[in-house]
Amino acid sequence: MKLIDKLAWIEIQDGKILSTRSKGRTKYYFPGGKRELGENDFEALSREINEELSISLIENSTRFLGIFLAQADSHPDGVQVQMTCYTGAYTGTIAAASEIEEVVWLTYQDRQAVSPVDQIIFDWLKERKLIL
Repeated sequence: MKLIDKLAWIEIQDGKILSTRSKGRTKYYFPGGKRELGENDFEALSREINEELSISLIENSTRFLGIFLAQADSHPDGVQVQMTCYTGAYTGTIAAASEIEEVVWLTYQDRQAVSPVDQIIFDWLKERKLIL
């Protein structure tokens, strides 16, 4: 089994969750990405969020949310993605940047529009009444 190790930032406002769509993609994904060599979780997540959304995460507000595992979207069967999720405050104004074409606020009714691992996270958040 191959494992893709990713980090995600979970931002919820008014019961809706922030999601992004990359250029050329049809599904939405939580913002974040992969670590570069030598980066810890915050360094990697902060860099990815700044690249994708033009904002800065505030380190002392960042809180571990959970680790979720699922079949990786657009990969052969058996390739799994492990998503380590964090929440936290930020400075700046959220705006699509880099490979991000669209930034949206989704509700649980939009669950089918996201990747398999994001669907698991949607379920987890809905069970805890954190999203609409």
